[in-house]
Amino acid sequence: MPNMRAVQVSRPGGPLELVERPIPEPAPGSVRIKVQACGICHSDALSKEGHMPGIQYPRIPGHEVVGVIDALGPSVPPRWAVGQRVGIGWHAWHCGYCDACRRGDFFACQTGVQVTGLSFDGGYAEYMIAPATGLALIPAELPAADAAPLMCAGLTTFNALRHSGARPGDLVAVLGLGGLGHLGVQYAVKMGFVTVGIARGKDKEPLARQLGASHYIDSQASDPAAELTKLGGAKVVLATVTHGPAMSATVGGLAPHGRLMVLGAADTLQASPFFLLSGRRAIEGWYSGTSIDAQDTLNFSLHSGVRSMNEVYPLEKAAEAYDCMMSGKARFRAVLTMGK
Repeated sequence: MPNMRAVQVSRPGGPLELVERPIPEPAPGSVRIKVQACGICHSDALSKEGHMPGIQYPRIPGHEVVGVIDALGPSVPPRWAVGQRVGIGWHAWHCGYCDACRRGDFFACQTGVQVTGLSFDGGYAEYMIAPATGLALIPAELPAADAAPLMCAGLTTFNALRHSGARPGDLVAVLGLGGLGHLGVQYAVKMGFVTVGIARGKDKEPLARQLGASHYIDSQASDPAAELTKLGGAKVVLATVTHGPAMSATVGGLAPHGRLMVLGAADTLQASPFFLLSGRRAIEGWYSGTSIDAQDTLNFSLHSGVRSMNEVYPLEKAAEAYDCMMSGKARFRAVLTMGK
């Protein structure tokens, strides 16, 4: 079997290195994907920096993967075939039956959750092996580079909003207009919510309006909680930033029975217990989803016109693309493509 190009991390905290490796063969229950595009996500830092225990190095990151099945391992379900366009995201496999899975606490799965780019090599490569349990079909109309960020960033925001309890006509605010937030605003609008964009600076307002937001709050110029209260209070605040004080500043703008959905991994978050209990308000964390959720995200995005705004890089510039994403300079997702 000939070699493939891949970008790997050889040790925790090491650099992203372009190397050649043998093209891998699929094990039972797995397929080989000829990768067309792979999004770069902030969560890739977990494998690059070694922030999670048990990662084996060298490791190829990447969990926003789109490509074509080019080989099947033994015992793959018959609905998967060579030539199908597929994607794989963060959650590649969990048992679905243990108490932890039934609670939605997939990381505590008693059989052992499999995470793309952490438990096994991901999509910063021309080929990768993926468990069939983690696959989602990619609609033919979605180009690979457009679909890749939907496998995690899109999935996370779409899934959070559809499980938030908000209904068409409710006021929904999206805190942050970056890689997650620019998708969150689009999904909120397409789901029929009265959508508010919240970000720092007046210069972000044209983007919020372009994405479909009915209102914009400059958190540098005014108090987000007070402004949301003037609008009647938010049924949901979708917090896509990683800054705890910015999240905390929106809690007071929740309507009774309102919910702060936390997508960004901030270190701290402050809220008044009395304010929460007096209006049955809630703060809930949300991350990612399963392959079925990814399928729903892709189909909704296609038919509603939600699109990720991407900067596209060739595989050999993965380190540059990663640095751009991690610094917050990418507008708005960074995507690797595998064409030579």
